[in-house]
Amino acid sequence: MTEPPIGGPTQGGPYEPNAGAGQAQPGTAPGPDAVRMDKDRERAERERHDQEEPFEGPLHMLSQAAWQVVLLTGIASLILGILVLIWPGATLLAVGVLFGLYLLVSGVFQLVSAFGTHKKTSLRVLAFLSGTLSILLGLLCFRGPMQSILLLALWIGIGWLIRGITQTMAAISDKGMPARGWQIFLGIVTFIAGIVLIDSPFQSIAVLTLVGGWWLIVVGIVEIITSIRIKGRAKDIPQTV
Repeated sequence: MTEPPIGGPTQGGPYEPNAGAGQAQPGTAPGPDAVRMDKDRERAERERHDQEEPFEGPLHMLSQAAWQVVLLTGIASLILGILVLIWPGATLLAVGVLFGLYLLVSGVFQLVSAFGTHKKTSLRVLAFLSGTLSILLGLLCFRGPMQSILLLALWIGIGWLIRGITQTMAAISDKGMPARGWQIFLGIVTFIAGIVLIDSPFQSIAVLTLVGGWWLIVVGIVEIITSIRIKGRAKDIPQTV
């Protein structure tokens, strides 16, 4: 009786001498070929990572752009507010010129809409009259600084007057309006401010200029502080995606 060879097939299956070649069996150390392949793969991945440039994620890019934009806006507001306080007369003159340009441009657009956009005759007539009046008032602003400042003060005063009346009546009629009492109070204050601006346009517009200058300074300081905080929080946003 012959004995089976040592290391031969186990009972119940054929003997495969090459089975598992090149693969690390459980409990055994990997062969030299497997170790060499792992090292080559790690070296290739490391070289590819070194050659690739870091890709910044979109959130990081937006955060960087956001704090820079807020910083520039804050600096511009701060500088503009200081200039308004230093040269209030020149500021009023510049505002008057800009207001005249606004009236001219808006008048031209209203005339264009009167001839080409509106279909009803009543709307065309209304747009034509409004555009013509706006152009005439805009030309009046360029006759002298006093005319433009006076017209600007009257324009703002009439706007506040109408807004105050509308806001007060809306708050009184609507009992379910949120903060109804504050809405009525704000409407009354706006109405009174419109009357004061119409009654004393030059003094009122000068006071508004000073208030606007201080307001621009405060807004500029707040925006600069906000940009610094945004820059600090931008470091927590991942660099890569």
